[in-house]
Amino acid sequence: MQVIADLHTHTLCASHAYQTVNEMAAAAKAAGYCALAVTDHAPAMPDTAHSWHFANWRAMPRTVAGVAMLYGAEANVMDTKGGLDLPQSQLAQMDWVVASIHSPCLPGLLTRKEANRIWLHIAENPYVDCIGHSEQENYRYDYDVVTKAFAQNHKVVELNAGSFAVRQDGIPNMRALLTACLENGCRIAVDSDAHSDWKLQTSLPPLFAMLEELSFPQELIVNATRENLVQELKLHGKRCADEIGGIIL
Repeated sequence: MQVIADLHTHTLCASHAYQTVNEMAAAAKAAGYCALAVTDHAPAMPDTAHSWHFANWRAMPRTVAGVAMLYGAEANVMDTKGGLDLPQSQLAQMDWVVASIHSPCLPGLLTRKEANRIWLHIAENPYVDCIGHSEQENYRYDYDVVTKAFAQNHKVVELNAGSFAVRQDGIPNMRALLTACLENGCRIAVDSDAHSDWKLQTSLPPLFAMLEELSFPQELIVNATRENLVQELKLHGKRCADEIGGIIL
């Protein structure tokens, strides 16, 4: 099992991450990746960048260290209606948007009904591409019902390596979530959520083992092949799809 891109990574724009864009791209190249998404925490997180950071991705090159770059954000869910901390107009300009729940932005426990409501609203948001680390026990939702909505609306469910370090209560839920994705034809991404170049290069093997255990098919993993990734970008109507395809295919 291998992937050709990491679609959820962070840079030192947040003080709890440790590498520059150039360093993360170099690490991706060393890992054999052809593409990398930089998805820094959106502004509601306490230590991240100003909103201007996310409006200025045009200042960055399409390739760094020989790696095709996708520029976006990890947007924060702010309420039970699926509201996010970046405006739709800004999200629409991004190459890849991950939507995640973080306790500093949405504190406390959620009932299953509330969690379902959040993700069903997110499923209908045309500017969200990927559902971040949603296996967390505090925010457990009905995987069968919601992954059907994700599949229908072309949302990619993330299998997140960072959870093995910081969200261990959700690890048992990963298999159930993956099983629902498999049954409902919902595509997934295998991501590091790396906050350092070391994590980018070393954190995925537990996820690969889980996927192999379930015989999860390659065609449902958007970053398993170059063709899968470009097709997914086109499916999401990304303006960068042809440019990325021209680089990696």
